[in-house]
Amino acid sequence: MQSFDSDGVQIAYLDEGAGEPILLIHGFASNAATNWVDPQWVRTLTQDHRRVIALDNRGHGQSDKLYDPARYGAPEMADDAIRLLDHLKIDRVDVLGYSMGARIAAFLAIAHPDRVRSVVFGGLGIHMVRGMVGAGPLAAALEAPKLEDVTNDTARSFRIFAEQTNSDLKALAACMRGPRDKVPPEKLGTLTVPVLVAVGSKDVIGGSGAALAELIPNAQFLDIAGRDHMRAVGDNKFKQGVLAFLASRL
Repeated sequence: MQSFDSDGVQIAYLDEGAGEPILLIHGFASNAATNWVDPQWVRTLTQDHRRVIALDNRGHGQSDKLYDPARYGAPEMADDAIRLLDHLKIDRVDVLGYSMGARIAAFLAIAHPDRVRSVVFGGLGIHMVRGMVGAGPLAAALEAPKLEDVTNDTARSFRIFAEQTNSDLKALAACMRGPRDKVPPEKLGTLTVPVLVAVGSKDVIGGSGAALAELIPNAQFLDIAGRDHMRAVGDNKFKQGVLAFLASRL
């Protein structure tokens, strides 16, 4: 991966393929490799003749680790993405975000509509505007001395995932304790670019995708049947739905 300076924070990214650019923003405790390379997203999109840019969010993957929770607001993380586009001299992109990445993508699209051609909100439904509960238990789970000390099932699953991705647990805890920005529903109503909401039918973490899509003018909804939050990422129906959406958007 390459890296660049985003206002004093080193952000790692990959840039592969050629064609219309698409920016991929991964979820919490993940990274570009785990979220996009391993599940074959990068391969799928480059084979569709697209230029794929995927960053490691601050505190994740190969990017700088910060331990001040105040440095992890979604708008600030969206600014990292915009600075990456500036660094690569890319004016306008399609954006695909998953989970936390979808929240970041929403702030990006709202604040910089001229830079976004279309946006896919994956793995995050109505909880984008309602907020996600359990930030405290999740942070505590990441700060626990060992996995066996974590008894909350959801928090335990995130701790296991963070260990699997070789993440910096203290940096992730700071991220989880950071600003929990809700996306104002009235702001979503101002989006004029094509939008696809794609959420697993068993995703209780992200909430209802259909309910989120109702808040966005002309948004499409893709139900990833039978998949929960963790298993929807690499689902072939998700990939094919995104490819069809990108092919049809103007």
